[in-house]
Amino acid sequence: MKTRELTLVVMRGRMAVCRFPPDADVPRWTGIRGFTSVTRTSEELSVVCRQDQVPGDVRAELEWALIKIQGPLQFGLTGLLDSLLGPLAKAGIPVFTISTYDTDYLMVKVDNLEKAMQILGRFCNIVYA
Repeated sequence: MKTRELTLVVMRGRMAVCRFPPDADVPRWTGIRGFTSVTRTSEELSVVCRQDQVPGDVRAELEWALIKIQGPLQFGLTGLLDSLLGPLAKAGIPVFTISTYDTDYLMVKVDNLEKAMQILGRFCNIVYA
């Protein structure tokens, strides 16, 4: 897939990346609405969700913007993330990525969103949801 064929969808709302102990239960407030991703490893339970759902006492990185790579994408696709992350890395923009069965998501800090969309808009279609 050529990057010019890609559509990136900038999702509404701000996101948070939350960290819990590895044996913690998934909090009930996650997944109430909108995008939610839960990952458990032997070191942590990580939850990505809408920032407005996160209680104030939760350890979280706030102020992330969510960008969906319009899918579905084929599992055999190679180099897609590299083609997007490379230009952002050159511009000094940190990125948090999440992959699902159908597609990939990029997250950049809200303060970097405009600059990231200017860079990616040179070779991708940008849609604001």
